[in-house]
Amino acid sequence: MSAPTQHGVRRSNLGRLQEIAGVLVRHGLGELVRRWGLAGALEKAGHRLHWEHAADLAQLPPPVQLRKALEELGPTFVKLGQILAGRADMFGPEWIAEFEKLHSQVPAVPFESLRPQLREDLGGEPEEVFAWFDPEPLAAASIAQVHRARLHDGTEVVVKIRRPGIREVIDADLRLLDRLAALAEAELPALAPYRPRQLLREFGRSLHRELDLASECRSAERLARNMAAFPWVCIPRIHWAWTHERVNVQDLVVGIPGQSLDQLAAAGLDRRLLAQRGAQAVLKMIVEDGYFHADPHPGNVFYLPDHDIAFIDFGMVGHLTQRRRQQLLKLLLGLVQREPQGVVDVLLEWTRNGQEVAQERLEAEVEAFIDQYHGTPLAELSLGQMLVDVTAILRENRLALPPDLALLIKTFITLEGLGRGLDPTFHMTTEALPLLQQVMRARYRPRALARRAWGSWRRVLELAEQLPQDIAQLLRRARQGRMGLDIESRSLRRVGDQLDRAANRLSLALIIAALIIGSSIVMTVGGGPTLLGLPAFGLLGFLGAGIGAFWLVRAISRSHRHEDDEL
Repeated sequence: MSAPTQHGVRRSNLGRLQEIAGVLVRHGLGELVRRWGLAGALEKAGHRLHWEHAADLAQLPPPVQLRKALEELGPTFVKLGQILAGRADMFGPEWIAEFEKLHSQVPAVPFESLRPQLREDLGGEPEEVFAWFDPEPLAAASIAQVHRARLHDGTEVVVKIRRPGIREVIDADLRLLDRLAALAEAELPALAPYRPRQLLREFGRSLHRELDLASECRSAERLARNMAAFPWVCIPRIHWAWTHERVNVQDLVVGIPGQSLDQLAAAGLDRRLLAQRGAQAVLKMIVEDGYFHADPHPGNVFYLPDHDIAFIDFGMVGHLTQRRRQQLLKLLLGLVQREPQGVVDVLLEWTRNGQEVAQERLEAEVEAFIDQYHGTPLAELSLGQMLVDVTAILRENRLALPPDLALLIKTFITLEGLGRGLDPTFHMTTEALPLLQQVMRARYRPRALARRAWGSWRRVLELAEQLPQDIAQLLRRARQGRMGLDIESRSLRRVGDQLDRAANRLSLALIIAALIIGSSIVMTVGGGPTLLGLPAFGLLGFLGAGIGAFWLVRAISRSHRHEDDEL
């Protein structure tokens, strides 16, 4: 095992750490390297950073510098930037705009380099497993690349192959990022409310799910089951006989890509109907099912004959608990129906987990924000922009959204942009409001109320059943002397602060008394320097005692005035 350095980075990772620091320096982010202490760590390890090449790039705006640095650092950092593109609660619009430009500009892996891994996963040569296999990639990305093939029964498929060695690279980068996140929390206090290490852990879990190509297929099948009520939604069929962690095989989707909107008219497709159907599909995933495609950008959408819509690439999906869905419903209805108190209630629930909340200020800002839409027709409201503005309010109050909600809001904004691209008159609010009201009404139907009441009563019975065992365990701990009681009270902290101040004043009073006694003794001793005919050291002692006494009286007086004000 490689030994760690003084800064907690394993020596085996120092080469990659030097590369990261070098890229940041070249892109004008040298101050960040210094603040994190990376420069000192690398110099002690015998590596040198070349700061002189950063001058030109440092003239670029900071968001551009960071985006270029992330692109150069590779797939892990590009994916991180794409995740941060959804964190409008952390970054301003200029940063989000740059993060959204991030793309993995990586060349395709030559097929012969993929062949050994693919042969192992398929159980044979691809030319034997498939009736036809195209060695030229159809598309290439940072984690995997896609090839076309044909099954022996004539079915056209795509074969998605994970890049060899990519897991090891990403795991190493995640370890270094965890260390950098810890340094960021220590050296950049402004980032503390956003919990960089927790954010990174969420990112790591998401990235590992994306590395598992079989997990992507399970997500696709779950979404296909959920969308069975919408026959015009197409999700590619999975061929499990050849699907594993490093490869998956699914039906080829042939249609008009979401980026090629100019082809829709020639195909006789109604843009407005496509926008409505796409919105209905994703809203159902989010509001009803709580399991949704978290990256519905134009590259992952195809338009088919008869106004069918196909979704592909389910590496990034979002999941919402029942409680989160109810909070989301309340928030969206509050925005659409202009009910600020509902919005404030939800935001306070989302940000109350350990974060300091200036509630009155937050309420005032949200009410002012909602009030600006007073009298605005429903069809003119932009739900995506309203969500962006709400997260901006959170950012200004230094409050962070939970990661699952940040992903959800990004999906809403992407979806509205997709709809507007199809139909400039598309309004998410007009599509969302009927569904939101329908789901809210369904929540309060007698059957739903009875089901929730029974669930609550069942939990009460389970708690009662468990109570004797819990009491017995509590008594055992008491007999063994292992019972502890932790009490946190603001009033006790206040008492402690008052005791500290009293002890400090008492110490100062003792010092003043010692100075007076010592100075009196000095005044009676002859010899030594004099000032105004009196021993100089004695006079200085009395002067110090006088200053200390003045400060002590003033502090006691101010303390009494403060207590009177509180009363």
